[in-house]
Amino acid sequence: MKDEQLLRYSRQIMLPEMDVAGQQRLIDATVLIVGMGGLGCPVAMYLAAAGIGHLIISDHDTVELTNLQRQIAHSQENLGDSKVGSVEETLKGLNPDVQITSINKRLLNEELDRAVNQADAVVDASDNFTTRFDINRSCIKSAKPLISGAAISMEGQVAVFDSRNADSPCYQCLYQEEKDDDLSCANNGVMAPLVGIIGSMQAMETIKVLSGIGTTLAGRLLLLDATNMEWREMCLPRDPKCGACGAN
Repeated sequence: MKDEQLLRYSRQIMLPEMDVAGQQRLIDATVLIVGMGGLGCPVAMYLAAAGIGHLIISDHDTVELTNLQRQIAHSQENLGDSKVGSVEETLKGLNPDVQITSINKRLLNEELDRAVNQADAVVDASDNFTTRFDINRSCIKSAKPLISGAAISMEGQVAVFDSRNADSPCYQCLYQEEKDDDLSCANNGVMAPLVGIIGSMQAMETIKVLSGIGTTLAGRLLLLDATNMEWREMCLPRDPKCGACGAN
């Protein structure tokens, strides 16, 4: 680790749980983030600032005016730009040491599998169930930990699905594949800080997964009711009949 990095990350390194060894694990890590919207922006910014060595960011969309209410890595000057290009510019300003690979397309099938296989951890910051199920299957196939988040209206949730552990549930243990895709910010609205809360928690769980500190949310689901600022925790058992992980 270079002297400049020791100084940059000094406030994390001084934590006894992290120390130099934990910070080095972050620097050596690759994280795939799918979706550069409300969740993906804070995830990418915090992971870059925390020193993840290589971020692979994926999104097929462009920046629109309605995005700026909550997607904090984009600015007025980025309207019409690709979201991955806009985020890459922001991340380079935060931490020039981080290697960034931008994928300006929707990752599908073999391309998704290749991107997942490159990563040490995968963050699902997408906004639809079809993509979430695809990412889940790919993470199971490559045995990669999946940090999942969702936010809509005034409610959010976050969980970790770690297929490296035989008894860990997967995303499809929680939701059936017939789930309705109608839950979108465009149709239902979303409060701006809510995505920041959930995205920040996804970033925290990613750092814990990679550094080995603390206890992750594997096997647990946290649910936030932001209207009343109440958290609930649910235990997530593995479904032996799950269509995605049940046969593994």
